[in-house]
Amino acid sequence: MFREPEEFRSRLASSTFYHALNVEPRSPVRLPQPLRPAKLPGKDGEDLISCLFDLRETERNRFEAIEDALRVAFPAFVRLDFPPVAAGTLSMTWKDRDFEHPHYMHQLSEGTLRFLWLTTLLQSPGLTAVTLLDEPEVSLHPELLSLLAELMREASARTQLIVATHSDRLIRFLKPNEVVVCDLAEDGTAQATWADTLDLQKWLSEYTLDEVWSMGRLGGRP
Repeated sequence: MFREPEEFRSRLASSTFYHALNVEPRSPVRLPQPLRPAKLPGKDGEDLISCLFDLRETERNRFEAIEDALRVAFPAFVRLDFPPVAAGTLSMTWKDRDFEHPHYMHQLSEGTLRFLWLTTLLQSPGLTAVTLLDEPEVSLHPELLSLLAELMREASARTQLIVATHSDRLIRFLKPNEVVVCDLAEDGTAQATWADTLDLQKWLSEYTLDEVWSMGRLGGRP
């Protein structure tokens, strides 16, 4: 009689929350990192280099999928390299076709770093049963959101992916059955509604999903 509650408890316990990545000048993701076993890039990107290096050495197909996604997002991107800094410590460089010398992590833009971290996270074999992402669109160029939506969709086959967003641009690339709209009721409770349970067929024949949201037809307004 306790099997199902225990399974549910275990799944809730196996959950990870990721906020917007810290990309300040001295943040962990911009610095050389100690090489250690890592199946996830870390909440602050503290294991991004280890995770990517491990994928390159042990799951080459996933590493190549990450580099392929980067080439789609940034057409001049060539490859990632991992030059040693000291014993047991690696840095990472970004080779770009438009520049003679590779870029180190501290030289990459906020959006580039955040997209690299998100792509690595969503391709990681160590995803927990539940993965929560808070506003993954922060700092990303709007043209990257279509690719991000596809990466999230693929990852959702391996983890229960829950994403919080206020971005109408990201909503544009989602399907109604992938969107839950949250509204605050008069009694202070939250009411969640799947977008595909609303009568949207007529609206979606003329407008995109983000436009329907902007018109207030989905709810979720301040």
